[in-house]
Amino acid sequence: MKTVKVYGPGCKRCETTEQMVKDAAAKLSVDVTVEKVTDQREIAMAGIMSTPGISIDGKLVHAGGLPDTAKLDEWLSA
Repeated sequence: MKTVKVYGPGCKRCETTEQMVKDAAAKLSVDVTVEKVTDQREIAMAGIMSTPGISIDGKLVHAGGLPDTAKLDEWLSA
């Protein structure tokens, strides 16, 4: 099971990113636990300057704007 963290203050893009992660995981039949991180200090400590951000199993894979669907599939499949 992969642990995915979606970093952001709770804006529309952050909510959309969270749903994109869940949809991609379902499509790929990958078990994921999705955690929303809204604390500004935690977001900054993760090295994210622009939200939304995504980390998978502790590795930051995306920051700023909506992720590309193909890239998201690639990250979850790895």
